Amino acid sequence: MGSWLDTIGTWLFKYPPRAFARGEFVVAPVLPVVLLSAAAIAFVLLVLFTHSRLRTLPLRDRAVLGALRLAALLLVVACLFRPGLVTAAAVPQRNVLAVLYDDSRSMRIADADSSTRLAAVQRTFADSSALMRSLATRFALRRFRFAAGATPVRSAGEVQATGTRSDLAQSLQDARDDLEGMPLAGVVLVSDGADNGTASMDDALLALRARRVPVYTVGVGRERFDRDIAIERVQAPRRMLSGAAGVVEVDVRVRGLGRNAVPLTLEADGRVVATETVAPPARGDLTTVRVRVPPLPVGVHRLAVRVAPLASEIVTQNNEWQTSLEVRGGPDRVLYVEGEPRPEFAFLRRAVNDDSAVVVVGLMRSADKKYLRLGVRDSLELLNGFPTTRDELFAYRAIILGSVEAAFFTGDQLRMLADFVSVRGGALLVLGGRASLAEGGFAGTPLSDVLPLTVARGEVNAEGPATEVQLRPTRAGEVHPALQLRESLAGSRQRWDSLPSLTIVNRLGALRAGATMLLSGRSTDGRSDIPILSWQRYGRGMSAVFGAQDSWLWRMDVNTPVEDRTHQTFWRQMIRWLVDDVPAPFAVTATPARVAPGEPVVLRAQVATAEFADINDATVSATVTSPTGTSELLSLEWSLRDDGSYSATFTPRDTGRYTVDALARTGRDSVQAVTTTVLVDERGADVAQAELRTPLLRRIADETGGRYYPLDEAARLADDATFTNAGVTVREAKDLWDMPAVFLVLAVMLIAEWSYRRWRGLA
Repeated sequence: MGSWLDTIGTWLFKYPPRAFARGEFVVAPVLPVVLLSAAAIAFVLLVLFTHSRLRTLPLRDRAVLGALRLAALLLVVACLFRPGLVTAAAVPQRNVLAVLYDDSRSMRIADADSSTRLAAVQRTFADSSALMRSLATRFALRRFRFAAGATPVRSAGEVQATGTRSDLAQSLQDARDDLEGMPLAGVVLVSDGADNGTASMDDALLALRARRVPVYTVGVGRERFDRDIAIERVQAPRRMLSGAAGVVEVDVRVRGLGRNAVPLTLEADGRVVATETVAPPARGDLTTVRVRVPPLPVGVHRLAVRVAPLASEIVTQNNEWQTSLEVRGGPDRVLYVEGEPRPEFAFLRRAVNDDSAVVVVGLMRSADKKYLRLGVRDSLELLNGFPTTRDELFAYRAIILGSVEAAFFTGDQLRMLADFVSVRGGALLVLGGRASLAEGGFAGTPLSDVLPLTVARGEVNAEGPATEVQLRPTRAGEVHPALQLRESLAGSRQRWDSLPSLTIVNRLGALRAGATMLLSGRSTDGRSDIPILSWQRYGRGMSAVFGAQDSWLWRMDVNTPVEDRTHQTFWRQMIRWLVDDVPAPFAVTATPARVAPGEPVVLRAQVATAEFADINDATVSATVTSPTGTSELLSLEWSLRDDGSYSATFTPRDTGRYTVDALARTGRDSVQAVTTTVLVDERGADVAQAELRTPLLRRIADETGGRYYPLDEAARLADDATFTNAGVTVREAKDLWDMPAVFLVLAVMLIAEWSYRRWRGLA
């Protein structure tokens, strides 16, 4: 349909639509503008005068005939202005045109006219095809194949569709860098639009737009499969603390399943650890399934999510998803500060007392400048109360503040607490109590901006009665790993519904922008959506508020069985959540964490002191060990852009799990070590997006001044690519007054006037 419209448009307007989109309208009048303008005014007056004297005709007839006659005369005057179109066209054989072929495994899908996408591309872009011969006469062609990145090839026949990752942004950047210094007239991107890369598409398009290089995208494949079940998105933890449970959230696209359901399994190291059922959604074709990850042993585990394939599915590779999960042992130290003796202090510490992965160090004020210290390493720890130095405070991974007023801390200590979250990357949890939050005078302190709830000045609730609230997880809380009270999500939801009510004594403020509410409360007086548990990211770390003051009631309520461990489970998981993502002074990440053999992996290290001041003069190295036992020593170079950041790149060749042991040396004796892993397999990650992603390809074309074509209309890009402002171009003025459309419009107006006269009996 599009090609017919373009053909008709080119015939009517002399030039293809691409020329008008790229061109600039100009006029070159055959007579002075003043004379032509005077002629136009004279024609208007003449028509008005002559038709106003035809008083025997009805006013409607005079208006119609006058308008048609005047339009025809003004069209003739407009042609005398000699309108034109100035276009920039590529000089033949003086410019380079880059052609990028998708080399990912999704191109093996057989949905392109009974053949694979790759075969269809190789037919259309064969050197002997009319399209490539036409392009070759106008441009110097440079061909690339791309998956995680772009590499030069001599022809489309060298593309084998073996890549397991499609990084469109990085591939466009690679091709542009490879052709740096050449007159690049445009880029042709041939792909199904599957994109799971890590590079920024906005940055890649901005760089091309700055150089005025258009990208012509060619879409391959079908936009919609009639019968398919695919794992679209998986949200899973990358690391957990030993003994903790997690939740994997899976978005599954279901088509052609009818009313049947299929099983979904979660495997850890090849062993099924959880199962759920995927049922067709009531609306649309996307459904979300949440699977609980049970506690796993310390070490690195390979997680796999699988859903049973349907009969006659075109693609089954998108029925599986894999990643690595690191389980670390701890113990992590947490400081819990209370300003007065209260049951919450004893019950919270007792709940996690048997957890070998965390240690809750208790500091409770028993009298003025006298403290009860529990769980300390030695007699000197916290001897003088709350830490007064950054290195002492930053040794903990999380801080819990109970019912303790702001005046308990000095100004420096409050600023250190704020830096503990934003700079150190630690976690801060504030509990409800008569001396916490606004009631404790924290409004206007450095901590007020850190918390996920607003802390208001003025009237507080310190002397008011306690308000009873029934807690319920929000939609985000239902899948949060800290709030899983039972083995299954349904069982956890039922347990939340049966828990005793708690009380609040604080005026809990509004949720800040960017904060998330996990537990809401409904009071006996009808108030709902009270933010009982909320959290937010702040700087490198996170902060949370648990507004209830007496969670110990879940343990001591008369209706709670002695063997019930809900209270212990809640606090163990809460504290594990607090310390899970807290960074160490030295950390290394691999990006991406899962690749195919031959795809590069970037190692990035962040190095800091014990006080989390970035170090720029460290010596950072990494030993990469392959699954076969061979090792490679890498030196990570300091990044000039970011303080304390170092990076290096390696390319795995074998399938399996690679281990990265990194060392950072500062001075002579200061050494830090850390280990991470990379999963290497040949399963096509890009096949999770197996359908043709037309919107993304259109966006790439539109934002760079190019155009999108379906594969069967790709022949049109040869003419369109000629009109460009990039590379070596020549400007040419093209007349528009003699377009067939002009004469056609003039003829239509004259015929319309004559026909109207005949119809009205005036001829």
